Amino acid sequence: MKFFLFLILVYTFLTMGCAHSLNSNSSTLSPSSSTSTPPAVVTDASNSGEVNLPPREKEIKSESKSSDDENFNEDEAAGEKAQIADPIEPLNRAMYHFNDKLYFWALKPVAQGYNMVVPEVARISVKNFFSNLRFPARFVSCLLQADFSGAATEFGRFTINTVWGIGGLLDPSSNKELDLQKQDTDLGQTLGVYGVGQGFYIVWPILGPSSPRDSVDVVGDYFLYPVSYINPWYVWLGVRGYEEVNDTSLRIGDYESLKDAAIDPYIALRDAYVQYRLKKVEQRRLKLTPSKPEEKSSLSDDSVLQKN
Repeated sequence: MKFFLFLILVYTFLTMGCAHSLNSNSSTLSPSSSTSTPPAVVTDASNSGEVNLPPREKEIKSESKSSDDENFNEDEAAGEKAQIADPIEPLNRAMYHFNDKLYFWALKPVAQGYNMVVPEVARISVKNFFSNLRFPARFVSCLLQADFSGAATEFGRFTINTVWGIGGLLDPSSNKELDLQKQDTDLGQTLGVYGVGQGFYIVWPILGPSSPRDSVDVVGDYFLYPVSYINPWYVWLGVRGYEEVNDTSLRIGDYESLKDAAIDPYIALRDAYVQYRLKKVEQRRLKLTPSKPEEKSSLSDDSVLQKN
Protein backbone atom coordinates (compact mmCIF):
# COMPACT_ATOMS: atom_id res chain seq x y z
CA MET A 1 0.00 0.00 0.00
CA LYS A 2 2.92 2.36 0.60
CA PHE A 3 3.96 1.75 -3.00
CA PHE A 4 0.43 2.66 -4.12
CA LEU A 5 0.57 5.95 -2.18
CA PHE A 6 3.95 6.67 -3.75
CA LEU A 7 2.41 6.24 -7.21
CA ILE A 8 -0.38 8.66 -6.27
CA LEU A 9 2.12 11.32 -5.22
CA VAL A 10 4.20 10.85 -8.40
CA TYR A 11 1.07 11.05 -10.52
CA THR A 12 0.03 14.29 -8.81
CA PHE A 13 3.41 15.92 -9.46
CA LEU A 14 3.33 14.85 -13.11
CA THR A 15 -0.17 16.16 -13.65
CA MET A 16 0.69 19.45 -11.98
CA GLY A 17 3.60 19.78 -14.39
CA CYS A 18 1.30 19.09 -17.31
CA ALA A 19 -1.11 21.74 -16.07
CA HIS A 20 1.53 24.48 -16.42
CA SER A 21 2.61 23.35 -19.85
CA LEU A 22 -0.83 23.30 -21.50
CA ASN A 23 -2.94 26.22 -22.66
CA SER A 24 -5.20 27.28 -19.86
CA ASN A 25 -7.71 28.83 -22.25
CA SER A 26 -8.53 25.50 -23.83
CA SER A 27 -8.57 23.63 -20.56
CA THR A 28 -10.83 25.91 -18.53
CA LEU A 29 -14.40 24.82 -18.21
CA SER A 30 -16.78 27.27 -19.80
CA PRO A 31 -20.44 27.83 -19.07
CA SER A 32 -21.32 26.68 -22.57
CA SER A 33 -19.60 23.34 -22.10
CA SER A 34 -21.49 22.66 -18.91
CA THR A 35 -24.86 23.71 -20.28
CA SER A 36 -24.50 21.59 -23.43
CA THR A 37 -24.77 18.47 -21.33
CA PRO A 38 -28.16 17.62 -19.81
CA PRO A 39 -28.08 17.43 -16.03
CA ALA A 40 -27.58 13.95 -14.68
CA VAL A 41 -30.56 12.25 -13.11
CA VAL A 42 -29.67 11.50 -9.52
CA THR A 43 -31.25 9.51 -6.77
CA ASP A 44 -30.60 9.54 -3.06
CA ALA A 45 -29.66 6.06 -1.83
CA SER A 46 -31.03 5.04 1.54
CA ASN A 47 -28.71 6.03 4.39
CA SER A 48 -25.70 5.94 2.11
CA GLY A 49 -24.88 9.17 0.32
CA GLU A 50 -23.03 7.13 -2.32
CA VAL A 51 -23.62 5.73 -5.76
CA ASN A 52 -22.62 2.85 -7.83
CA LEU A 53 -19.23 4.32 -8.78
CA PRO A 54 -15.69 4.62 -7.48
CA PRO A 55 -15.58 6.46 -4.13
CA ARG A 56 -15.56 10.04 -5.42
CA GLU A 57 -18.10 9.32 -8.15
CA LYS A 58 -20.45 7.74 -5.65
CA GLU A 59 -20.55 10.93 -3.60
CA ILE A 60 -21.31 13.13 -6.60
CA LYS A 61 -24.58 11.56 -7.60
CA SER A 62 -26.22 10.66 -4.35
CA GLU A 63 -25.77 14.12 -2.79
CA SER A 64 -26.38 16.37 -5.81
CA LYS A 65 -30.17 16.31 -5.45
CA SER A 66 -30.33 16.90 -1.70
CA SER A 67 -27.64 19.59 -1.77
CA ASP A 68 -29.75 21.69 -4.17
CA ASP A 69 -32.12 22.35 -1.27
CA GLU A 70 -29.40 24.01 0.82
CA ASN A 71 -29.21 27.80 1.09
CA PHE A 72 -26.03 29.14 -0.47
CA ASN A 73 -24.93 31.50 -3.25
CA GLU A 74 -25.50 29.63 -6.52
CA ASP A 75 -23.98 32.39 -8.66
CA GLU A 76 -20.73 32.30 -6.69
CA ALA A 77 -20.54 28.53 -6.99
CA ALA A 78 -21.19 28.68 -10.73
CA GLY A 79 -18.47 31.29 -11.18
CA GLU A 80 -15.93 29.22 -9.32
CA LYS A 81 -17.04 26.16 -11.26
CA ALA A 82 -16.21 27.91 -14.56
CA GLN A 83 -12.64 28.40 -13.35
CA ILE A 84 -11.90 24.70 -12.80
CA ALA A 85 -9.37 23.59 -15.38
CA ASP A 86 -8.99 20.23 -17.09
CA PRO A 87 -5.48 20.51 -18.59
CA ILE A 88 -4.91 16.75 -18.69
CA GLU A 89 -8.25 15.85 -20.27
CA PRO A 90 -6.84 13.13 -22.59
CA LEU A 91 -5.28 11.32 -19.62
CA ASN A 92 -8.39 11.88 -17.50
CA ARG A 93 -10.60 10.46 -20.23
CA ALA A 94 -8.41 7.39 -20.44
CA MET A 95 -8.73 6.88 -16.69
CA TYR A 96 -12.48 7.45 -16.90
CA HIS A 97 -12.86 4.74 -19.54
CA PHE A 98 -10.69 2.43 -17.46
CA ASN A 99 -12.94 2.94 -14.43
CA ASP A 100 -16.01 2.54 -16.61
CA LYS A 101 -14.84 -0.82 -17.96
CA LEU A 102 -13.80 -1.91 -14.50
CA TYR A 103 -17.30 -1.26 -13.25
CA PHE A 104 -19.15 -3.06 -16.04
CA TRP A 105 -16.72 -5.95 -16.45
CA ALA A 106 -15.83 -6.68 -12.83
CA LEU A 107 -17.53 -4.68 -10.09
CA LYS A 108 -21.13 -4.85 -11.30
CA PRO A 109 -21.21 -8.61 -12.06
CA VAL A 110 -19.70 -9.43 -8.67
CA ALA A 111 -22.08 -7.04 -6.91
CA GLN A 112 -25.06 -8.56 -8.70
CA GLY A 113 -24.09 -12.05 -7.58
CA TYR A 114 -23.49 -10.80 -4.05
CA ASN A 115 -26.86 -9.07 -4.15
CA MET A 116 -28.61 -12.35 -4.98
CA VAL A 117 -26.96 -14.23 -2.12
CA VAL A 118 -26.90 -11.73 0.77
CA PRO A 119 -30.16 -10.13 2.02
CA GLU A 120 -30.45 -6.36 1.90
CA VAL A 121 -30.72 -6.05 5.68
CA ALA A 122 -27.35 -7.76 6.10
CA ARG A 123 -25.76 -5.60 3.42
CA ILE A 124 -27.01 -2.43 5.10
CA SER A 125 -25.54 -3.66 8.40
CA VAL A 126 -22.18 -4.20 6.69
CA LYS A 127 -22.34 -0.67 5.29
CA ASN A 128 -23.06 0.69 8.77
CA PHE A 129 -20.10 -1.26 10.16
CA PHE A 130 -17.61 0.23 7.71
CA SER A 131 -19.12 3.70 8.11
CA ASN A 132 -18.60 3.41 11.86
CA LEU A 133 -14.95 2.49 11.27
CA ARG A 134 -14.46 5.72 9.32
CA PHE A 135 -15.21 7.75 12.44
CA PRO A 136 -11.57 8.94 12.90
CA ALA A 137 -11.50 10.78 9.55
CA ARG A 138 -14.75 12.60 10.23
CA PHE A 139 -13.77 13.35 13.84
CA VAL A 140 -10.38 14.80 12.89
CA SER A 141 -11.94 16.85 10.07
CA CYS A 142 -14.40 18.41 12.52
CA LEU A 143 -11.60 19.26 14.93
CA LEU A 144 -9.48 20.85 12.18
CA GLN A 145 -12.49 22.96 11.20
CA ALA A 146 -13.02 24.00 14.85
CA ASP A 147 -16.43 22.35 14.64
CA PHE A 148 -16.37 21.04 18.20
CA SER A 149 -20.09 20.33 18.31
CA GLY A 150 -19.72 18.17 15.20
CA ALA A 151 -16.74 16.40 16.74
CA ALA A 152 -18.75 15.72 19.91
CA THR A 153 -21.60 14.38 17.79
CA GLU A 154 -19.25 12.05 15.91
CA PHE A 155 -17.70 10.82 19.17
CA GLY A 156 -21.14 10.17 20.62
CA ARG A 157 -22.23 8.32 17.48
CA PHE A 158 -19.15 6.12 17.50
CA THR A 159 -19.53 5.25 21.17
CA ILE A 160 -23.25 4.46 20.98
CA ASN A 161 -23.07 2.55 17.70
CA THR A 162 -20.08 0.54 18.86
CA VAL A 163 -21.55 -0.43 22.23
CA TRP A 164 -25.30 -0.64 21.59
CA GLY A 165 -25.07 -1.06 17.83
CA ILE A 166 -23.15 -4.36 18.01
CA GLY A 167 -19.85 -2.98 16.80
CA GLY A 168 -21.49 -0.58 14.36
CA LEU A 169 -23.71 -3.06 12.54
CA LEU A 170 -26.69 -1.03 13.72
CA ASP A 171 -27.14 2.74 13.86
CA PRO A 172 -29.14 3.50 17.03
CA SER A 173 -27.60 6.97 17.33
CA SER A 174 -29.65 8.16 14.34
CA ASN A 175 -32.96 7.36 16.01
CA LYS A 176 -35.34 10.19 16.79
CA GLU A 177 -34.61 9.89 20.50
CA LEU A 178 -30.90 10.61 20.09
CA ASP A 179 -30.77 12.24 16.63
CA LEU A 180 -26.98 12.15 16.32
CA GLN A 181 -26.47 12.47 12.59
CA LYS A 182 -23.24 11.58 10.81
CA GLN A 183 -21.07 14.59 9.97
CA ASP A 184 -20.60 14.62 6.21
CA THR A 185 -17.10 16.06 6.03
CA ASP A 186 -13.57 15.09 5.05
CA LEU A 187 -10.04 16.51 4.83
CA GLY A 188 -10.63 17.90 1.34
CA GLN A 189 -13.55 19.94 2.62
CA THR A 190 -11.40 21.08 5.52
CA LEU A 191 -8.84 22.57 3.13
CA GLY A 192 -11.68 24.18 1.17
CA VAL A 193 -13.06 25.78 4.32
CA TYR A 194 -9.69 27.47 4.83
CA GLY A 195 -9.68 28.80 1.27
CA VAL A 196 -7.66 26.20 -0.62
CA GLY A 197 -8.98 25.90 -4.18
CA GLN A 198 -9.56 22.66 -6.01
CA GLY A 199 -6.87 23.36 -8.58
CA PHE A 200 -7.60 21.23 -11.62
CA TYR A 201 -9.51 18.10 -12.44
CA ILE A 202 -7.98 14.64 -11.93
CA VAL A 203 -9.45 11.19 -12.54
CA TRP A 204 -7.67 8.57 -10.47
CA PRO A 205 -7.74 4.96 -11.61
CA ILE A 206 -10.20 2.99 -9.45
CA LEU A 207 -10.76 5.96 -7.09
CA GLY A 208 -12.44 8.18 -9.69
CA PRO A 209 -12.83 12.00 -9.90
CA SER A 210 -10.67 14.18 -7.68
CA SER A 211 -8.42 17.25 -7.61
CA PRO A 212 -5.05 18.08 -6.02
CA ARG A 213 -6.87 19.42 -2.96
CA ASP A 214 -9.21 16.48 -2.61
CA SER A 215 -6.39 14.01 -3.27
CA VAL A 216 -5.15 14.92 0.20
CA ASP A 217 -8.24 13.15 1.48
CA VAL A 218 -7.10 9.94 -0.23
CA VAL A 219 -3.86 9.91 1.73
CA GLY A 220 -5.48 11.10 4.94
CA ASP A 221 -8.22 8.50 4.68
CA TYR A 222 -5.60 5.76 4.41
CA PHE A 223 -3.86 6.75 7.65
CA LEU A 224 -7.10 7.45 9.57
CA TYR A 225 -8.94 4.31 8.45
CA PRO A 226 -8.30 1.40 10.86
CA VAL A 227 -8.69 -1.15 8.06
CA SER A 228 -5.52 0.24 6.47
CA TYR A 229 -3.43 -1.21 9.29
CA ILE A 230 -4.45 -4.81 8.65
CA ASN A 231 -1.47 -6.99 7.76
CA PRO A 232 -0.49 -8.39 5.35
CA TRP A 233 -1.39 -5.80 2.72
CA TYR A 234 -3.38 -8.16 0.52
CA VAL A 235 -5.78 -8.83 3.41
CA TRP A 236 -6.37 -5.08 3.69
CA LEU A 237 -6.93 -4.96 -0.06
CA GLY A 238 -9.45 -7.79 0.17
CA VAL A 239 -11.40 -6.03 2.93
CA ARG A 240 -11.53 -2.82 0.92
CA GLY A 241 -12.66 -4.75 -2.12
CA TYR A 242 -15.44 -6.40 -0.14
CA GLU A 243 -16.54 -3.02 1.20
CA GLU A 244 -16.74 -1.67 -2.35
CA VAL A 245 -18.73 -4.67 -3.58
CA ASN A 246 -21.17 -4.36 -0.67
CA ASP A 247 -21.70 -0.64 -1.30
CA THR A 248 -22.19 -1.21 -5.02
CA SER A 249 -24.77 -3.94 -4.40
CA LEU A 250 -27.00 -1.37 -2.69
CA ARG A 251 -26.97 0.97 -5.72
CA ILE A 252 -26.89 -1.17 -8.84
CA GLY A 253 -28.28 0.80 -11.78
CA ASP A 254 -27.53 4.35 -10.64
CA TYR A 255 -24.41 4.69 -12.78
CA GLU A 256 -26.27 3.46 -15.84
CA SER A 257 -28.94 6.14 -15.37
CA LEU A 258 -26.24 8.81 -15.15
CA LYS A 259 -24.66 7.68 -18.40
CA ASP A 260 -28.01 7.42 -20.21
CA ALA A 261 -28.94 10.98 -19.19
CA ALA A 262 -25.72 12.55 -20.52
CA ILE A 263 -24.54 13.26 -24.06
CA ASP A 264 -20.93 13.05 -22.88
CA PRO A 265 -20.76 11.14 -19.56
CA TYR A 266 -17.20 12.32 -18.93
CA ILE A 267 -18.17 16.01 -19.09
CA ALA A 268 -21.35 15.40 -17.11
CA LEU A 269 -19.42 13.64 -14.36
CA ARG A 270 -16.70 16.28 -14.33
CA ASP A 271 -19.16 19.17 -14.01
CA ALA A 272 -21.21 17.32 -11.41
CA TYR A 273 -18.12 16.55 -9.34
CA VAL A 274 -16.89 20.16 -9.36
CA GLN A 275 -20.30 21.53 -8.44
CA TYR A 276 -20.79 18.90 -5.75
CA ARG A 277 -17.49 19.64 -4.01
CA LEU A 278 -18.08 23.40 -4.16
CA LYS A 279 -21.47 22.94 -2.52
CA LYS A 280 -20.11 20.65 0.20
CA VAL A 281 -17.42 23.19 1.12
CA GLU A 282 -19.96 26.02 1.13
CA GLN A 283 -22.26 24.02 3.36
CA ARG A 284 -19.45 23.51 5.87
CA ARG A 285 -18.67 27.24 5.80
CA LEU A 286 -22.30 28.09 6.48
CA LYS A 287 -22.38 25.60 9.34
CA LEU A 288 -19.30 27.15 10.92
CA THR A 289 -20.44 30.75 10.40
CA PRO A 290 -22.52 32.24 13.22
CA SER A 291 -26.08 32.85 12.06
CA LYS A 292 -27.12 36.44 11.58
CA PRO A 293 -30.41 37.86 12.89
CA GLU A 294 -33.16 37.60 10.33
CA GLU A 295 -34.08 40.77 8.50
CA LYS A 296 -37.76 40.13 9.04
CA SER A 297 -37.44 40.31 12.80
CA SER A 298 -35.54 43.58 12.63
CA LEU A 299 -38.09 45.07 10.26
CA SER A 300 -40.95 44.03 12.53
CA ASP A 301 -39.24 45.64 15.52
CA ASP A 302 -38.77 48.89 13.59
CA SER A 303 -42.42 48.92 12.56
CA VAL A 304 -43.50 48.46 16.17
CA LEU A 305 -41.33 51.36 17.30
CA GLN A 306 -42.72 53.59 14.57
CA LYS A 307 -46.29 52.79 15.62
CA ASN A 308 -45.48 53.61 19.21
